[in-house]
Amino acid sequence: MPATHEVTNQVPPLQGHDVADDPALLAGLERAGAGWASEELHELGRLAGSEQAQEWGRVVNENEPVLRTHDRYGHRIDEVEFHPYWHDLMTVAVSHGLHGTPWQDPREGAHAARAAKFYTWGQVEAGHSCPISMTYAAVPALRANPELAARYEPLLAATEYDFGLREPDSKRGLIAGMSMTEKQGGSDVRANTTTAVPSADGSYTLVGHKWFTSAPMSDMFLTLAQAPGGLSCFLLPRVLPDGSRNPIRLQRLKDKLGNRSNASSEIEYDHAVGWLVGEEGRGVRTIIEMVNNTRLDCTLGSASGMRLGAVRAVHHATHRHAFGKALVDQPLMANVLADLVVESEAATTVAMRLAAAGDRRDDAQEQAFRRLGLAVSKYWVCKRAPMHAAEALECFGGNGYVEESGMPRLYREAPLSSIWEGSGNVAALDALRAMGKQPESVAAFFAEVEQAAGGDARLDDAVDRVRKELTDLDAIEYRARRVVEAMALVLQGSLLVRHGHPAVADAFCASRFGGDWGIAFGTLPAGVDTGAIIERAAVH
Repeated sequence: MPATHEVTNQVPPLQGHDVADDPALLAGLERAGAGWASEELHELGRLAGSEQAQEWGRVVNENEPVLRTHDRYGHRIDEVEFHPYWHDLMTVAVSHGLHGTPWQDPREGAHAARAAKFYTWGQVEAGHSCPISMTYAAVPALRANPELAARYEPLLAATEYDFGLREPDSKRGLIAGMSMTEKQGGSDVRANTTTAVPSADGSYTLVGHKWFTSAPMSDMFLTLAQAPGGLSCFLLPRVLPDGSRNPIRLQRLKDKLGNRSNASSEIEYDHAVGWLVGEEGRGVRTIIEMVNNTRLDCTLGSASGMRLGAVRAVHHATHRHAFGKALVDQPLMANVLADLVVESEAATTVAMRLAAAGDRRDDAQEQAFRRLGLAVSKYWVCKRAPMHAAEALECFGGNGYVEESGMPRLYREAPLSSIWEGSGNVAALDALRAMGKQPESVAAFFAEVEQAAGGDARLDDAVDRVRKELTDLDAIEYRARRVVEAMALVLQGSLLVRHGHPAVADAFCASRFGGDWGIAFGTLPAGVDTGAIIERAAVH
């Protein structure tokens, strides 16, 4: 073989490492009182970094779900076939309690521990995180019907993944989904036209069409429909108590930009049977708790993707040489990499803080903070993810544009969380709504932020500017994105000043608040300790 075919200056695979070896994540876990989960988290992290797990993630995205509406004899079956590796991914997630398990775990920090595991395992493959997230989020909404909750919550929290359409009570564990969006309404769920007619036995009969139903092979769904008393929430199992299929017809699977391992579908309720959750006419209020918990997972998922992008970029730059030295030692590349790590750690730190608030549900102050903090963070962290993924991909040069690098899959996935559970405008307006309807959330937000008062003058000035922004209600909806962005940044800055690595906190405040920052990543000011920052994303 001619010498020109020798492979040199190519980067070794990023495998055989502990994905959970993430200083910002581990520090957040400890602050949440969930240090007891660190051993299991590292076990999961080592599995996530293994060659086998990464192969699972690659293969399920190259072998997408297939819809089977009928069997060979013409019987309607409405099933989706997945590659076997999909079930391996789901088995790991469920067995480690990434779904509904924390709701029945009395230990301090159970929800934060679950968040850390969700963030870690999501770096293997993001698509299967969707049904896992919805199962987690369904439990508190289902509690609006105590009888249904008592019946199904233990199965939604069970650590056995039991795939297949069977009567829910006969299974060892359940997966739940959510089905709200309709083609004529989108985020305006009050425009839904699906109808629900009460039956003599206490159930309801639903007729209508849903435009986006993710993970249609879930065992049950929470859905919205117009009952006699108004828009209401219902639980619909895929298999009815008598063992027959509930007539939930899968019309087609969506051909999506990313998230391709996960089936998303259009469905038709053809006189499907469901049970009321909560009161008639209060469907949005009933299901909003599910929405808020999936918004937390959107934030965690975006933070997870940023961490993956930053680690991959640093790994590539460490092993790739150009112009006489490693890329990581080139000053401009160091600026880019450090900026990516700063953004990643800011996202991880705020996501874990919000997860910790989920464990303190009896603390009114914490819940007020969580309400507003989650709205602003969901907007900003998810909005930053696509830009972050694009810059991380570019660190690879042309190699990053090739599917084998894994970076195109990360790039395609990045916009999803900003769209899921309300796109950017919806999230920004939700933050305004929270401040208007729950003014105590504003006080709780600033009480959190001001714990860092005096820690950095640039942050203090930014907090003062945010306060002034909130006193000016003129054209507040028009300015909503700018206001919410500023709030998200001061929250991240406060957490980094109080808890982050000094070099990361300094770089964040100097760039995001000090005005010494460009529009693109890689425009950090001089004097930033890029070496110390980059080291936090290095794999050894």
